[in-house]
Amino acid sequence: MKSKHLFLTAALTTFSVMYATAQHSLQRIWETEASLPIPESVLYNAQDKLLYVAQIDGKAGEKDGKGGIAKVALDGKVIAKDWVTGLSAPKGMGKIGNKLYVADVTEVVEIDIKNGKILKKYEVEGAKFLNDLTIDSKGNIYVSDSDTHKVHLIKDGKVSTYYEELTRPNGLLAVGSDLLIADSGALKRLGTDKKITTIAEGMDKSTDGIEQVKPGEYIVTSWAGMVYYVTDKGAEKLLDTSADKINSADIGYDAIKKIVYVPTFMKNSVVAYQLK
Repeated sequence: MKSKHLFLTAALTTFSVMYATAQHSLQRIWETEASLPIPESVLYNAQDKLLYVAQIDGKAGEKDGKGGIAKVALDGKVIAKDWVTGLSAPKGMGKIGNKLYVADVTEVVEIDIKNGKILKKYEVEGAKFLNDLTIDSKGNIYVSDSDTHKVHLIKDGKVSTYYEELTRPNGLLAVGSDLLIADSGALKRLGTDKKITTIAEGMDKSTDGIEQVKPGEYIVTSWAGMVYYVTDKGAEKLLDTSADKINSADIGYDAIKKIVYVPTFMKNSVVAYQLK
């Protein structure tokens, strides 16, 4: 009887721990039609009440000129599939005023939001696979290169290497003076002193997008199909569509309504989820 009692106690303890950590969930709201060719990144635009969607429409690291940016309404309807064309494999995006910045293989492309025209291209010397992009409150642009393990900085129109001791950096998020980096299964924090700390680890190594829910709490995706709720206490898995071969790439997030916008990559759509 003693051994059964111990087993039952251990089982209840394990259940209690699992229940205590399962504090958040995602509820599916809508999905766009499958007409967005390989959507890699979504940027939520509160001002214009729409989504920008970066479409690779080809191979992820190839300069083929097939990629572009689409506009999608907040109810999931595609407004303009070919709003911007002539890119190659566009991925992470950021916005300053009326300008949209997009990571595109080896360069960062500056786009005029008013007319959808490309204004300028910033070539990143030695770049191989520019991936995510974020912009801080001062207008500094950070872009990750997953293949060269670096993060680059565009400041006052000049490109430089900001940090390079990483494993395979993808997702970036500027938070105050810090830079959060999704790096091969871990969420890391890089301070202005260039000291790096790990907030959480143990996620699938294909970590991709990062969005802040509130200070110290984040949504992190892994391209393989996982979405996590991350704090310094660990990563809680909210979604896993890997068995259905549905990817979850670089997300967009409406912090007011708590809606997560997930690009499905090879499934050619964007799915909206309510965070609870």
